[in-house]
Amino acid sequence: MTRRVAVLAALLLVPGVLTVAGPAAAQDTAASHGPATIGLQGWQVLTTARVPDGGEKVSTPGYPTRGWLRVKPDDAGAPGTEITALLQNGQCPDVFYSDTMRKCFGYVDKLGPVVTQPFADPWWYRTDFTPDIRPGQHAKLTVPGIVGEGDVWVNGTLVATRDVVSGAFAGHTFDVSNLVKPGRNTLAIKVYPNDPTKMYTLDQVDWGQIPPDNNTGIQFPPTLQVSGTLTGDNAHVVQDNAPDLSSSKLTVKLDVTNNAATPQTGDVTATITPPSGAPIVVRQRVTIAANTRQTVALAPVRIAKPQVWWPYSMGGQPLYTLATTVSQDGVASTSSKSTFGIRTVTSRLIGKSPALPEGARQFTINGRDFVFRGGGFAPDLFLRYDKADTAHQLALIRNLGLTGVRLEGHDMPPDFYDQADRAGLLVIGGFLCCDAWQPEDAAKLSERDYRIMHDSAYTIAQRERNHPSVFNYGWSDNEPVPRQESETLKAFAEADFQVPVIASAEYKSTPALGPSGEKEGPYDWVPPSYWYDSSHFDASDDSRTNAGGAWGFASEQSAGHTVPTLDSIRRFLSPAEQAKLWQDPAYNQYHANFEPGHGGYAFGTLYTLDQSIARRYGKWTSLESYVDLAQLANYENTRSQFEAFLHHSTDKASPATGVVYWQLNKGWPTLLWSLYNDDGDQPGAYFGAQKANKPLHAIYGYDDGSVTLDNLGATAQAGLSVRARVLDTAGKVLDDRTVSGLSLRSQEVRTGVLRPRVPAETKAPAPAQVYFVELQVSQGGKVLDRNVYWLSTQKDVVDWARTLGNPQATLAQYADLQALRHLPRSQVAAVASTRASGGDLVTTVTVTNTAKTPGAAFFLRADVRRGTPDGRERPGDNQLANAIWDDNDITLWPGQSQTLTVRYRAADLCGAVPVISVDGFNTGRIVTRGSGE
Repeated sequence: MTRRVAVLAALLLVPGVLTVAGPAAAQDTAASHGPATIGLQGWQVLTTARVPDGGEKVSTPGYPTRGWLRVKPDDAGAPGTEITALLQNGQCPDVFYSDTMRKCFGYVDKLGPVVTQPFADPWWYRTDFTPDIRPGQHAKLTVPGIVGEGDVWVNGTLVATRDVVSGAFAGHTFDVSNLVKPGRNTLAIKVYPNDPTKMYTLDQVDWGQIPPDNNTGIQFPPTLQVSGTLTGDNAHVVQDNAPDLSSSKLTVKLDVTNNAATPQTGDVTATITPPSGAPIVVRQRVTIAANTRQTVALAPVRIAKPQVWWPYSMGGQPLYTLATTVSQDGVASTSSKSTFGIRTVTSRLIGKSPALPEGARQFTINGRDFVFRGGGFAPDLFLRYDKADTAHQLALIRNLGLTGVRLEGHDMPPDFYDQADRAGLLVIGGFLCCDAWQPEDAAKLSERDYRIMHDSAYTIAQRERNHPSVFNYGWSDNEPVPRQESETLKAFAEADFQVPVIASAEYKSTPALGPSGEKEGPYDWVPPSYWYDSSHFDASDDSRTNAGGAWGFASEQSAGHTVPTLDSIRRFLSPAEQAKLWQDPAYNQYHANFEPGHGGYAFGTLYTLDQSIARRYGKWTSLESYVDLAQLANYENTRSQFEAFLHHSTDKASPATGVVYWQLNKGWPTLLWSLYNDDGDQPGAYFGAQKANKPLHAIYGYDDGSVTLDNLGATAQAGLSVRARVLDTAGKVLDDRTVSGLSLRSQEVRTGVLRPRVPAETKAPAPAQVYFVELQVSQGGKVLDRNVYWLSTQKDVVDWARTLGNPQATLAQYADLQALRHLPRSQVAAVASTRASGGDLVTTVTVTNTAKTPGAAFFLRADVRRGTPDGRERPGDNQLANAIWDDNDITLWPGQSQTLTVRYRAADLCGAVPVISVDGFNTGRIVTRGSGE
């Protein structure tokens, strides 16, 4: 390639100098929505309160920046938020420990404008750059959104004001050809404080504490495109797939801009490379009128028997590559490279019922219905993007057996979707609730509001449309106002965003989109049996909010707070906060959220969860005993929530079609709504959810006592048997029965496999009997799934009249599980071995109940820890929180063994020897060395 080849690059910055990457690098890292995005270096950031000059001077090359905060961009290439700049420059170390963030930066207890200093003033984001630009070439600057609003300056000239550059996702491209010159140039953006109640940006809702800067800053990197006379961007593929996916017609589209005052002729080339096989090349000569942008649609490419992309639990993830080039006279002007997957997503309403008069939302991929099971994903609290952290979290999500994630109002950098594509995880995208995205009065909206809504939707669609992982997009609590909907749908159509669009996450509708078929809530503690209810709803509440039984599509719901393991708690709670955790349930924990009190929509205390633990399991006497009981409570509840939606998925009268656990994770250490913690630690909630979502799994129904068998894997399974045993707390077998010769298709759920005989229900004040139900799924004599329930003859009884419409349950009677506190002592042994696997280590641990008495070794938890060569634990924080277990929190009876497998990074050992600790609810703690093979 000659020196005239286009340079498609972001501003690749070093202090004082910007360099622009060459064409090869650009092609390797091109984003799917257009010009390459190269990681940024060397942004300089400072509050305007400390900068006396305006943009005409600040954006001048050579402007003195002594004392400015130098910022290293994150893995998305972005300089990030104002707090990120302060953290990178040494302010507020250990920002996530205890209430350090409040002490450093102040406290915010409601959504709204920034009210704390130094964040209440605008901040400057500035960088110098040196593009490889020559006479006759053209330069275009893209600002893909601002968290807040911004004035954009280049080389002393105002390019755009905050009136235009507003919104976290509203991208804008500016022709700066007359401003950018060879040598040093300067870009400066004056970023105005984010107010999510008035700006179309993002916020943390009530998911945790609100960062005092309201996340003001730049989440996605500005990019610079240098080209010849013709500029190409916005390359993507429009799919037209046969209903049976026997063929696919692919149309490549590309926007070509003629930057000259006369018509120009050039060549557009697109190369589609399949995962295996020869590339397909399509070319077209185009003539573009003077100073005109034209969308070029190349001749369709017809592919017979395409390689189809599936979620990981249903098939493979083949990805095609699209490369485009715009050239004149044989010389390339611009180029791009991206990937896409061939798949078809549809949705419809099924199962009309009194509860869902228009039916429930059912999603279908490649012609196959499935029960979506996912969680609400939250980015880092300060929006810092980390590729390795994303990879680890996606591995945790797959290990959970979930189908995918829901992103509410926090659309992610392109790498996130790239990784989800490769992992086979589905992504529900959507707008945020409870702020400007959810207007209460359309009469107060202006033309500017609607323009930002349109531009935001268009930019979002550009970023996500070619990713097979993104399978629907929609609104949150409320349906959009009419023009908000029309502007959004118009933008989606203009960008060729080919996914179902849903009117609301509640049971609401619009004339254009129809009923959503979805519902929300609860968000605070409810008993495990709550999820199995399919008869109670508030007929006066058309939204069907907080009627969370397993019917319909639940877009967000859970039983509230998650108590991490003791290892994790000690990492982020101070000793005083740890004491409050078990001694004062009404205490507003900083690592819950900013809402004090309890009841209703107040989630800053663990009061409701704690009350249920005390009433069901008995009162705790220490932090350790509190954490132990909370692990049981969280485990049984998350398991029940996911299992109920699978158990009821075949109910034709009122089918359960999907569930999103609220929430999957948090962007900081948390006590509220999570399946795994910010440090990677997996508490009882994680393993309860994991158990429910095993590929082959037997479920005990809390509603009718029957057993359901499901196959959530990608292939059919035959020769299956299910065994159900009922045992009392002393280990006496009360019932034992087996069904064999079962076969299930992929994604099939079969109810009524068998019904174990359990002790009869009792009512207080009659004494309660606690018993276990053990389910085993076997194939060829090998146990593939073990699932143990602890149940009481005194059941949880929901007072539905006082519960419906509320985010937590009111009970007329709590289940009595206190006999678990008096289980006979048991004992276990463990043997472990470790092998290398790539850069990781894999340890297998076989745990055996070696007790001489017949009772269970209950709720056994294994952890990999840093140890000494003689097999002892190292002192201090020695848990490898990021280790990924295939199962945990297991229960064994005498003579039973189970082998657990854990994968972890060798580097996390920090030179130590791996040891495995095993501790149970009624056993002593043992530690064994994970010896190498």
